[in-house]
Amino acid sequence: SKKKGLSFEEKRARMMEIFFETKDVFQLKDIEKIAPKEKGITSMSVKEILQSLVDDGMVDTDRIGTSNYFWAFPSKALHARKRKLEELESQFAESSQKKEALQKSIQKSKIGREDTAERAALMEELAALRQKKEQLKAEIDKYRECDPDVVEEMRQTNKVAKEAANRWTDNIFSIKSWAKRKFGFEESRIDKGFGIPEDLDYID
Repeated sequence: SKKKGLSFEEKRARMMEIFFETKDVFQLKDIEKIAPKEKGITSMSVKEILQSLVDDGMVDTDRIGTSNYFWAFPSKALHARKRKLEELESQFAESSQKKEALQKSIQKSKIGREDTAERAALMEELAALRQKKEQLKAEIDKYRECDPDVVEEMRQTNKVAKEAANRWTDNIFSIKSWAKRKFGFEESRIDKGFGIPEDLDYID
């Protein structure tokens, strides 16, 4: 079966793991080598993902001589994320209050009146605020995914899933070995009979 590719946010979280786990400073070429090998991020997308993290203040960068260097430490990333979350939540609260005020104004304007230009304008502004609210919610969720605690939780979940998959793979190999000894079946016949992929193997 075809492996599902990583989402943009999963790539961002995994790239943050590189910085958090090593606490080192890298050049772009270093990350382009490490990310595909250790985190499953395609080298083609490394630059875009890294730039998005720099733009969001999650990763620091500086030019020394002719080279650009990148780094991010958990404490710095956590504070940056908290500041951004506070800013977004403040904007979200303001938008919610304005939306509520507009809804009340719209309800009031309906009493004994036909549709008016003012009401149409209020409805348009309300729709724009609803869209802004959804954008802010998406922004908040994005920063939560870059939380070092969330990254660590994702890493632990992936570790448990990997161990479970390898345990089941080991069980399948054991049963196949027993069936070959007990009944003299060929391995290909066992695979075909039980729908076992020929390339079944442990996950590295």
